[in-house]
Amino acid sequence: MGKRITGRFSPNSLLKNNLPDGPPRAALPPTPRHPHEGRPKWITLAASPFLLGAFFQGATGMVTDLAAFGLVASGMYMTREGLVAQAAYQARRVAKRPAIPRKLFGGVMAALGIGLGAAEPGVWAEAGMIGAAGLALHQLSFGLDPWRDKGRGDVDSFQQGRAETMIDEAEGHLAQMRDAIARSGDRRLEARVAVFDASVRHLFDRVRDNPGGLSSARRYLGVYLMGARDATIRFADLYAQTRDQRARADYETFLDDLERDFIARADRLLDGDRDALDIEMSVLRDRLAREGLTGAATRVSPEDRPALQSQEAQTLDELLRMPVPAPKVPRD
Repeated sequence: MGKRITGRFSPNSLLKNNLPDGPPRAALPPTPRHPHEGRPKWITLAASPFLLGAFFQGATGMVTDLAAFGLVASGMYMTREGLVAQAAYQARRVAKRPAIPRKLFGGVMAALGIGLGAAEPGVWAEAGMIGAAGLALHQLSFGLDPWRDKGRGDVDSFQQGRAETMIDEAEGHLAQMRDAIARSGDRRLEARVAVFDASVRHLFDRVRDNPGGLSSARRYLGVYLMGARDATIRFADLYAQTRDQRARADYETFLDDLERDFIARADRLLDGDRDALDIEMSVLRDRLAREGLTGAATRVSPEDRPALQSQEAQTLDELLRMPVPAPKVPRD
């Protein structure tokens, strides 16, 4: 059985501390997390009496209780995966609904487990009602899965499909990189590749949000990532045999340079969104100006705006009441 590695140089610690012994890296957005993601484990723990009491019964009771616990535990695992998918769905501006309604399947499996655990000869209807109540409580607690795609009206569905295809292929390259570096047996190198993985996924999110930028990111998702995969495979094979520290330093420098390029490309895609926003606001201002609704003469600078009345304010309405400007007297 494999032993879980913890401590300063474990992968989780290195990811949290952003590899402190190496060069500083650009900050990445935090991984989206659902607020209820930790609740399914407590429900699994609450179902542990099925597991513990199974070995003090006959064969039929043992199999029934073990099946009940297995269904509840599997349902909670599916529910947690559904919460993770929902968090990723809500964090993106453009996203497709999950292909599998994991929370729904998890609720059904947990309800079957609860009903099976409560079943007794002659009380099948009551057991079914208990299972139905468990399903209803599950849906009230965790909600429903996303049932529709989320996106902007100006996003081309064909372009979005092409982006998803490229990202799926890039996911395969990342998986091969992780598998290859695992052969080296070095936990720190595995953590370094995991940091690079997070940087690449940052670009994935930008491409999903802005599929129009796929043409500029195509080389990164294809040629550059394939090159990183091939270099990782060759390095892992060499390092597993020789433990060459020079080759390791060269590989880490290679990842540093490539990671900066990926983050810079993602930032340029974000700058493209900012440029589009500036254009939209500029066009709207021009239209309002042509219709006489706004203009340079009617714009008020922050310094010229009247201050809130706070003296002698007794209520919230009086506090928020804006002063009425005095009428201007025309000069002769």
